[in-house]
Amino acid sequence: MCLTEAHCGTDLGMLRTRAEPGPDGSHLLSGTKIFISAGEHDMAENILHLVLARLPDAPEGTRGISLFLVPKFLPDADGGVGERNGIQAGSIEHKMGIHGNATCVINLDQARGWLIGEPHRGLQAMFVMMNSARLGVGMQSLGLAEIAQQQAVAYAKDRLQSRSAQGAVQPGKPADPIIVHADVRRMLLTGKAYVEAGRALTSWTALMIDQAQHHPDVAVRARCEALMALLTPVVKAFLTDNAFETTNLAVQVFGGHGYIREWGVEQYVRDARINMIYEGTNGIQALDLLGRKVLSDGGARLKLFGEEIGAFLQAQGGEPRMAEFVGPLAKLLEATSALTGEIGVRARENPDEVGAASVPYLRIVGHLCFGWMWARMARVAFAKLDAEERGDGFYVAKLATARFYFAKLMPETAMHIRAIKAGAEPLMALDAELF
Repeated sequence: MCLTEAHCGTDLGMLRTRAEPGPDGSHLLSGTKIFISAGEHDMAENILHLVLARLPDAPEGTRGISLFLVPKFLPDADGGVGERNGIQAGSIEHKMGIHGNATCVINLDQARGWLIGEPHRGLQAMFVMMNSARLGVGMQSLGLAEIAQQQAVAYAKDRLQSRSAQGAVQPGKPADPIIVHADVRRMLLTGKAYVEAGRALTSWTALMIDQAQHHPDVAVRARCEALMALLTPVVKAFLTDNAFETTNLAVQVFGGHGYIREWGVEQYVRDARINMIYEGTNGIQALDLLGRKVLSDGGARLKLFGEEIGAFLQAQGGEPRMAEFVGPLAKLLEATSALTGEIGVRARENPDEVGAASVPYLRIVGHLCFGWMWARMARVAFAKLDAEERGDGFYVAKLATARFYFAKLMPETAMHIRAIKAGAEPLMALDAELF
């Protein structure tokens, strides 16, 4: 995907790459793109670049962008690999992480390309891939968090350092493994809670994708499509934020060894950092969630999601053991709905209120999603334990992690609600010259 140019990242309406009509129905593209992942490599016979560019008669802004297919090698008469096209890697970036991916500057010099879809509607076509990529970035982060978490747990069980506050756990050894210490457990449980809820949420969103594409009932397809539109920025931003925290915590568990390249965990931090930036920065995802996916339709998509959670909450009414999960989740759902209405009212008077609220708002919705996932997992764990399907402690661990999440992580939402209620004024009052 060749979108970004040196002078414009998110603001694609400013892009300058031009596409001139050719004599044979193709177009000749000229311009420069930057930050192109895998922009050049030798892992395939050909590379098909999808390039955003402007036709000569294009209107200004994003409404004047078209999408073109630009191959590295032009096809020959038989459809095979022919002569080199006018598209080259100008340089390869030296990056903080993802060193296995060649991130390139791409130069187009009268490169032949073919229009995809309608003229001036390229951005809409590109968003089909971008939305898929955003879900993929969420999964990429989930994988990084998982491997970092696995290694941190293994290290914490093996590394001997000091004695437990309760007394020696392994008196035959000079010290106890660091997993006995409360703060180490806080770090490990944070990673465990984020990874397992992230896996549950992405599994549920995958089901929504399948139903949106293949369910025989058109109403179900539309509902699932709406839910996916709402939650795509959450999967991208919330999971990548949490993965960066989880990989950072893994380094902290390792201590000084975590900072040393030999142990490998520092790479996870470097690799995780890009996920909060590319395929739309997390700040843009937050604006997309609040501005485009919630406020633009009067909260209709959010209401659909609330109905999903509400149906679950109602079904738990007869199970007293679920009260410790149902109560906080119901309160957060109610608070999120009320807060959304308050932001909407403020935004009509001051548009900056949306930008001021968007990032903490996404964290709140993310925790609403994770709280729902953990409550669902707790319900299953209770049922399995009642049936004596203990799974070598699997369901016991699920319940313990669910309780940790509700007690130690979900309360973050109270801070964000308070910050949103403080409004845009604390952010916008300082003159730019005084920064």
